[in-house]
Amino acid sequence: MCGIVGYVGRSEAAPILLDGLRRLGYRGYDSAGVAIVNGNKVETRKCAGRIAELGKLMAERPPTGTYGISHTRWATHGKPTDQNAHPHFDATGRLALVHNGVIENYQALKDQLIRDGDTNFASETDTEVLAHLIGKLYDQSIAADTSSNGKTKAELPNKKGRLVEAVRTALRQVIGTYGIALVHRDIPDFIVGARRGSPLVLGVGKDENFLASDVSAIVAYTRDAVYLNDFDVVAVERDKFEISSVAGEGGNYQVSKVEFTDADIKKGDYPHYMLKEIFEQPGSVRDAMRGRLSQEECTAKLGGLNMTPAQLRDVGRVVLTGCGTALHAAMIGEYLIEQLAQIPTEVEYASEFRHRNTPMTRDTLVFAISQSGETADTLGALRESRRKGYRTLGICNNVASTIARESDGGVYMHAGPEIGVAATKSFTSQVAILTAIGLLLGRMRHLSTSEGTRIIEALEALPEQIEEVLKLSDQMKAIAKKYASVSGLLFFGRQFNFPIAVEAALKLKEITYLFAEGHPSAELKHGIIALIRPDLPSVFIAPDDAVFSKNMNNIEQVRARKGPVIAITSGNCAKQLKGIADDIVTVPKVPDFVSPILTVIPLQLLAYHLAVELGRDVDKPRNLAKSVTVE
Repeated sequence: MCGIVGYVGRSEAAPILLDGLRRLGYRGYDSAGVAIVNGNKVETRKCAGRIAELGKLMAERPPTGTYGISHTRWATHGKPTDQNAHPHFDATGRLALVHNGVIENYQALKDQLIRDGDTNFASETDTEVLAHLIGKLYDQSIAADTSSNGKTKAELPNKKGRLVEAVRTALRQVIGTYGIALVHRDIPDFIVGARRGSPLVLGVGKDENFLASDVSAIVAYTRDAVYLNDFDVVAVERDKFEISSVAGEGGNYQVSKVEFTDADIKKGDYPHYMLKEIFEQPGSVRDAMRGRLSQEECTAKLGGLNMTPAQLRDVGRVVLTGCGTALHAAMIGEYLIEQLAQIPTEVEYASEFRHRNTPMTRDTLVFAISQSGETADTLGALRESRRKGYRTLGICNNVASTIARESDGGVYMHAGPEIGVAATKSFTSQVAILTAIGLLLGRMRHLSTSEGTRIIEALEALPEQIEEVLKLSDQMKAIAKKYASVSGLLFFGRQFNFPIAVEAALKLKEITYLFAEGHPSAELKHGIIALIRPDLPSVFIAPDDAVFSKNMNNIEQVRARKGPVIAITSGNCAKQLKGIADDIVTVPKVPDFVSPILTVIPLQLLAYHLAVELGRDVDKPRNLAKSVTVE
C-alpha cells in the first residue's frame, strides 16, 4: 500500500523523486522520505505527515545527487513518526532501503541480529530489520574477501554483484511480502529492487532508469516499462539493468508501452480526482463495452476469457471473489449471471476464500475482481483457486498487473487511471463487464436473439444515460448541505439494487467518516427499524421495477417513525413518492439488470459533496490507501 520511487540517471534525483511521490500520494500519506547518494554520504530527508511536509523539508535543505530512492508510507509496523518514516538504514548507515509490504518474521530476524551483536535499531518497523540483514550480509561478504585476498574494500571487484547476492540471501530468509528498493553509499549509480506480493515496475529511459510501485509515478518521464514478477531482483544502472530471481536464475521480462499518458493522471479543472472520475463514467463504461457487443450474433464477444464455446457451455457454477467495492460489483454479478444465464453463482470475500475449504464442483469457473490487479487478498484467492485446479479468470484495470498475468484469462476494464482512493468508475466498469459475461453465458443457454438484442441495446444506451444522471450533481450537493449535520445514514435496496445500498454506505464511510450501513429493504423490520429516528436519514434505492411497491411499503414504515427519506427512483415512480419521501432523485428508467450502473452515481455524488461539505480530504481519506497490497 506504500509507494516507492527510485531514480538513477544524469539529472538531479530530488525533484524527480518528489514528483513521483506526489503522484503516488494515494498509496499512503502517513509519512514520506528520500535518500539520495551524494559522493561519500547518503542525504536523507524524511518526516511524518503528507508529502507536502517532505517537500517543505527538502526546500529548506535540498539534497543533491543523481540517484536515490523515496517512499510514501501507509503505516503497518510502527506509528506514523519521523523515526518510522522510510528510508531505513543498515547498522553502518551506508545502506538505505524503502519497502512496501509486511515482513511477517521480522521479530525472529531481529532477535537473531541482536544475538549477533547488532543492537543499533532506530525505529519500530519491520523494514529496518531487513535493511540491517542485507547490510550485514553484504559487509560479511566484503570482509571475507578482504581477509582472504589481502585487498582493501576499495580494491574489491564486483561490489554490485555482492550487494545483489546479499539481497537474494536476505530475501530467502524472509516470510511475507515486499517491494523494495535500496542504495549503498559505496556503490555509485546503482539501485537494487525486488518484489514479492507488492508491485514494482522498472521504467526504462535514455541514460536514466526508474523504479516505482506504479507507472503513474514515472509516466511523465518514460512510457517504457517492465512489470516485475514475484521473486524478481533487478539491478538498475543509468544505462542498463539486469533482472534475475531470488534463487539467482536469469529472469524473463518484456518491455511494455504504458497505455495512458501523463495528462490522463492529472485532475484538470476538477477540484478532486474523485469528482473527475465520477464524471468520466460515460467514457469508462463505453470503453468497457467497446468491441465486445455483437449485434449480429446478439451476444458478447470476450476473447480474453481464453475459453472455447464448449468450455463456456460446460460451466455449471460461478464463483466471484473480490474485496471492498469489487466485492459489491460481484454481488451485482451474482444477480446478473443467475438471471441472464441461470447458472448458480456465489460471491466470496477474497480474504475468506483463500483460508477456508469452500466446496466447489469440477465445472466451477472463478472470477477474481480487482481494479489494480494487485489486491493482496484477491491475488491470494486467485492463487488458491488455481492451486486447486479451477479455471480462474481476472477482471482488472491493469493489463500488466499480477492478477492479469497469473490468471487463466479475463477481461480488461479499460477504465483508465483511477487515482481517487474511493473507487467510482472502476465499479461501474466492473458491473458493465459482469453484465456482458451474463449475456455471453445466457446466450449459450436459454436467452433468445431478441432478448440478447434487448440487453445489448440497454448496455449501449448507458453512456448517454449516465450523462443525464451526472446533471444531478447540483441536486446531490443541495441534499448534502441539508444533511451535513447528521451522524450517519442508512441505505436500503432490493434485488439488483441491494448491493448498491452496500456500496453507497461504503463510499460514505470511506470519505466522510460518518456511520453508514447498507441493507436489503425487506430487512428493515428484522431489527434495523430500531435505528430509525428523525436525525438519521434513510436512503432508499427504489427504481421503477417489479419490487417498487415493496420498497414503497418500507418507506412508509420509516416515515411513520419520523425518519427522513431520500429516494433514488426512476420513471413515473417519482409521482408516487411525492409527499412521502423528503427528497426525490430521479434517474432514467432502464431494465432492472442495468439499473445499478445508474442508481449508484447519485450516491457517489452524495458521498462526495457531503465529504466536501464536512471539510474532508476526499482523495486521501484517513487510514486508507488506494491499492491494498498487504493483508
